[in-house]
Amino acid sequence: MIAWQHPLLLAEPRRMPRLFRTVVPLGSRPVISWLLVLSVSGCLATAPRFRAPEHKAPASGADKSGTGSNAPSRYASGEEKETKADGAEKVLSGERTFRTEKNSAISNLDEAKMMREISKMMGVSYKLGGEDQEGIDCSAYTMLVYRNALGKQLPRSSAEQFKIGAPVTYEDLKFGDLVFFNTRGEPGSHVGIYLGDDLFAHASVTLGVTISSLESSYYKRRYEGARRVVQ
Repeated sequence: MIAWQHPLLLAEPRRMPRLFRTVVPLGSRPVISWLLVLSVSGCLATAPRFRAPEHKAPASGADKSGTGSNAPSRYASGEEKETKADGAEKVLSGERTFRTEKNSAISNLDEAKMMREISKMMGVSYKLGGEDQEGIDCSAYTMLVYRNALGKQLPRSSAEQFKIGAPVTYEDLKFGDLVFFNTRGEPGSHVGIYLGDDLFAHASVTLGVTISSLESSYYKRRYEGARRVVQ
């Protein structure tokens, strides 16, 4: 019987996995296809970008700074999802203020300007790379709030924003601080602006521009840290 070789087998043998160097009879061509499928699916299952990380649930009283050994796990079950904070409307209407967590370096006037910019884009849908009312992503949102309200220019990406300013502990968060999360398996892959009472404004992938709580299970488990850019 004449042996049949898949075209892929004609490649230089030393560059081919040993699995594919075998000569397969003509009537067994489906075997090659199945081997290829198994090989590809195996890569997807074992590559770090596709493997679901294993984390233990955080113990009670875990360090919320996202930097200690007891930091909350950044990943959660598939049932968790981004959520809008209760009472967000009162924040936007001015009925709810955050005097106890005020940043003294931000004047009352500048804080009002920031809240106006924060509120202006509420409800705008999320769009990766977007920077306007047609759609906006998280880092563009924080960048525009700071630029339009305070004339302060922030880097365009959340990863770069994570490098500026001074680090802030969870317990010392103040209005205007940038809060960061690991939502895609990459450090600083999401950013928002802290308001007070554990609330922050951000451009959510699923909810668009909204106000959420750091204490919600989704964000609490993914929280990484905060930076103060006005001090």
